[in-house]
Amino acid sequence: MKIAFLTAGGIAPCLSASIGSLIECYAEAVPDAQLIGYLNGYQGLLKGRFIEFPANDSSRANILYKYGGSPLGNSRVKLTNTEDCVQRGLVTKGDLPLEVAAKQLQKDQVTILHTIGGDDTNTMAAELAGYLSENNYDLTVVGLPKTVDNDIVPIAQSLGAATAAEQGALFFENIANENTTSTRQLIIHEVMGRHCGWLTAATAREYRRRLQDREFYPEMLISMDRWDVDAIYIPELPIDLEAESKRLKQKMNEKDGVNIFLSEGAGIETIVNEMEAKDEEVPRDAFGHVRLDEINPGLWYAKQFSKKLEAQKVLVQKSGYFARSAPANAMDLDLIKRSASLAAECGLSGQNGVVGLDEENNDELSLINFDRIKGGKPFTTDQSWFQDMLGEIY
Repeated sequence: MKIAFLTAGGIAPCLSASIGSLIECYAEAVPDAQLIGYLNGYQGLLKGRFIEFPANDSSRANILYKYGGSPLGNSRVKLTNTEDCVQRGLVTKGDLPLEVAAKQLQKDQVTILHTIGGDDTNTMAAELAGYLSENNYDLTVVGLPKTVDNDIVPIAQSLGAATAAEQGALFFENIANENTTSTRQLIIHEVMGRHCGWLTAATAREYRRRLQDREFYPEMLISMDRWDVDAIYIPELPIDLEAESKRLKQKMNEKDGVNIFLSEGAGIETIVNEMEAKDEEVPRDAFGHVRLDEINPGLWYAKQFSKKLEAQKVLVQKSGYFARSAPANAMDLDLIKRSASLAAECGLSGQNGVVGLDEENNDELSLINFDRIKGGKPFTTDQSWFQDMLGEIY
């Protein structure tokens, strides 16, 4: 029996730990199984590049719990985008990437494939599983849902998201100290979240929770209001720039600074429309997603607010890479280990799908059919904890 793993898409604080946990599960269940990892996700699968895990060496798997990133490397490859795969040299012209990947798995004699990634990764896994089934190749594909955005349908809590929120809060604890470097300072904390504002909201919640545990010295400049969050902008809620400018200018006048938590996808449609109106090219990846790092939403909002708030200094800081690169925290580790255990069971019993907390089944950890996995799940803004937080801020 040969079991393969691959991680794909952007990294999250769960990839390394997921591999470690799966190694431990299979070492206990099928100690004689051969384990391999395709390097750099589907890119490695297409090129036949993999590493063999040392036999009978599961005792070192716990080392992986201490690291962020992926021990196998990642990439963004869409197996159904033949043109992109050809341009990148992953397949030759005339070849179908799905067929190339399927033949490689057959050549490598893989019986179980574990894909760890977001909706794009697991959508590709579904395409691959379907292609293999249609061509009578007996392979089981079991995915694990990874994304810091927490935006996979119908996953209640994706692996790595809780850690990312905690790390984003830690990041801003340091950045917030910058409010003492000048008068009338605008600080924009840009948080990952293309279509979903969950991470921005959860990061703000964790940051404000931690504020309650800190001591302040209000007789000097160290007062809670200077460190608190003044605005949360997410894709799911409209932003009235004029009304917000007036409200935030009052905040600026009162406490000499403003702190904004901004989801990178908030108002992106407006920004893209503005670029297209100027005949500027909108950069996109192989999946058609706008390259937000190149669009730079935080800078756009800084330009909208700086003059209206009469800010003397503007600071835009992105916590994305800091937060997503961390090792999994205790909450995520618990979910990762439970998910990996069920994923291994499903793999050995020949069941295809994605293992996750199914919000359409009372958040029960279960195997979810690939055809139910979709991306772009919005954050549910009517949750009491979020509404309570907005009430305190606004």
